[in-house]
Amino acid sequence: MNVCNLTGKRVLITQADTFMGPTLCEVFAELGATVIADTQALLDPALPAEIVRQAGQVDVLLVNLAVPAPTTAAVDVGEEEWRQVFGHMVDPLPRLVRAALPAMLERRAGKILLMGSASALRGMKRTSTYSAARGAQLAYIQAVGVEAASHNVQINAIAQNFVDNPTYFPPEVQANPAFQERLRREVPLGRLVAPREDALFAAFLCSDATSCFVGQVFPVCGGWAPR
Repeated sequence: MNVCNLTGKRVLITQADTFMGPTLCEVFAELGATVIADTQALLDPALPAEIVRQAGQVDVLLVNLAVPAPTTAAVDVGEEEWRQVFGHMVDPLPRLVRAALPAMLERRAGKILLMGSASALRGMKRTSTYSAARGAQLAYIQAVGVEAASHNVQINAIAQNFVDNPTYFPPEVQANPAFQERLRREVPLGRLVAPREDALFAAFLCSDATSCFVGQVFPVCGGWAPR
């Protein structure tokens, strides 16, 4: 029996053309889900609610938000960089949840999964803006997850790094010998996590096979983040 069977599930995936979006769309469709793939940047405060409204019933909300990570020294981070990163990755999250969660609470069924980052779990130089935004995402998911738990709605997050995706690990980065040496030095797994490995784990968390995880953050990073 396929424990990740998503037949009959309506799954809304945001920023479906970036980060983990393409692989998530492919894998969830293969597992039987009806995938609603939205590719818009969610800077307009009214847009998340409109996307959810147009999607109709949403059984699973996959919050996939990403921007290229700035590499600015902390003392040089300006207001524009800070606001731009938080505007793309943090502000849309509660707007999406506020739009999708009420119907899930009423039905006493539903799942919300954030595709987050392990950069919030381990310090890295010159990533203060990005790591802070990713940390805010995880803190929000943990808090809302415990609120929704008693209504049979599960809200969780994957905190990933060193997962093959075109936003953060494009081919030119992977081909760099210095990056390959970094993989061997820093990542116990010794390689990038395959995108399908990550997406299949996401599908498992969004399936009916799992109903006991609430407000939890799951590192998917080949052992890079603290365990």
